[in-house]
Amino acid sequence: MAASEPDSRLAVFLKSGTYRLDEASAFFIDPVRVLNRSYTRFRVSPSAYYSRFFPYSNPSICNPHVSPKNPKKRKFRGQDKKISQALNSREQLADRRHQEARMGLLKAHEALLGDSDLLGVLRNLRGDGDENHGEMTSDLDFVKLGSVWQAPFYEIVLKVGDDGSAAENAGIGSSYQREVPVFDNFIAIESSHDIEAELLDHKYILPKKSCVYMSDLRQIHKLIPAESDCGFNLIVIDPPWENSSAHQKQKYQTLPNKYFLSLPVKQLTHSSGALVALWVTNREKLRTFVENELFPKWGVKSAATFYWLKVKADGSLIGELDLFHHRPYECLLLGLVDGKGMDFEELQKPIGIPDNQVFISVPGDHSRKPPIGELLLDYIPGPKPARCIELFAREMTEGWTSWGNDPLHFQDSRYFIPSRAKRPCGPRQGANCNDSRKPSSRRWF
Repeated sequence: MAASEPDSRLAVFLKSGTYRLDEASAFFIDPVRVLNRSYTRFRVSPSAYYSRFFPYSNPSICNPHVSPKNPKKRKFRGQDKKISQALNSREQLADRRHQEARMGLLKAHEALLGDSDLLGVLRNLRGDGDENHGEMTSDLDFVKLGSVWQAPFYEIVLKVGDDGSAAENAGIGSSYQREVPVFDNFIAIESSHDIEAELLDHKYILPKKSCVYMSDLRQIHKLIPAESDCGFNLIVIDPPWENSSAHQKQKYQTLPNKYFLSLPVKQLTHSSGALVALWVTNREKLRTFVENELFPKWGVKSAATFYWLKVKADGSLIGELDLFHHRPYECLLLGLVDGKGMDFEELQKPIGIPDNQVFISVPGDHSRKPPIGELLLDYIPGPKPARCIELFAREMTEGWTSWGNDPLHFQDSRYFIPSRAKRPCGPRQGANCNDSRKPSSRRWF
C-alpha cells in the first residue's frame, strides 16, 4: 500500500527537519534535524539544543481575549478600544503591524494543532533517548578573549581524522592536526566530514564544507571580495540590537543601532544581486530605523516579512499572542540588493517572495535563531548553488561563511554527541569556499 501524503511528508521531515503545514503558508522546523545535515561523525544533541524548559499548557489556539496567567480576566472590546486610544503614535503603528500579521499567525498555529502526526513527533523532540555527553563547562568568552593584547597569538588546533579529504590531500598520513590563529583569520573547512578543534582546553565541532572568520566589526572589511562575482547572494544578519533584557541577563553584548550602518552589505553582494534577511525584534523604534535608515544605507529594497512563531513541545504558544510587549514571535525582514553586473531587464524582473510567511519551531537557547537558509533558497538572485554568509553568527553551517566575534559559541562540543552511524552527506546550502575573495591569511582543511 502506498504511503499517504501525511506519512510521506512526515518521512521527509524526519530526514530534512522541515515540514510544510497544510492549508497555511507555513512551515514547521526542527533545527536539530536541519543542523545535523551539516555533520557526519557528530550530531547536535537534542537535550542540549532544547535546553530551556517551557511548561506545557492546554494546546489550544490562542484566545486574544484571555490572559494565560489569569484565564478569568477578560478584556472586552470596549476596553480594547480604550487601550488602543491610549497608545501613542509609535505604539499604534506597532499594533497595526501586529494586526496585519495575527491572522496568518493564528492560521499557521491552527494548522500545527490540527496535524496529529507532527504533534506526535513534536512532543519527543528532546526525549529520543540521547544524552549530552559533553562536559558542562562554562563557555569561552570570545568577545573578551579577542579584545586582549594576546588575541593575535591565540591558536585553535584543527584535527582532521583519517576519513577527511584534507588529510588525504596533505600527503602526511591518514590524520593530522594543525594550529592556526583563531582571531582575524579566515578558516575554510574543505573536508567532507566534520572535524574536531581545540582551544584553551575547550573542544569544538566544526561542520564540513564551512568557513569561519572571527573578528570584531572593525575587521569585517576583510570579507569584501576582490571580485564581485565572488560575493554573496544570500546574506543573513542577526545583529546584537540594543536590548535591555539581553543586557540584564548578560547573554551577549549589544551595540547601538548606529554601528550597523557601517556594515558593507552592498560590497559583500554578488554581481547578480543578493537577498538580505535581517532579524529584528518587535520594537517599533527598531522597525522604523531599519526601514528609514538602515536598508537605504545598505542599498536594500524591502521585499517581504517572514515571522518566526515560537511554540512549546505540546504545540501551544510560548506566550499570549496579543501581549503587547512580549509577543511569541519574531520578524525576519527580507530585502533585495541589485547586482553590479545586472542589465536593465534583470533589474526589472521581480522575484516573487511571498509576504507574511510563517515558520514555527520550539526555541533553543536564548537569542539562538532557527536555521532558515533553505526556506530562502527559492528567492535568491544569481547563480546556484547560492553563496551564503551569516553576519553576527553564533554557529556554523555547511556551505556557509560565518562571521562575527562569537561564531564558535554553539560549536562547543557539549552541544554535540557522537553519531551512532555515519550518514551520507546531505545536500549543501551554499557554495564551496575556495575562491579568490579570501584574505591572504586563509587556511584550508
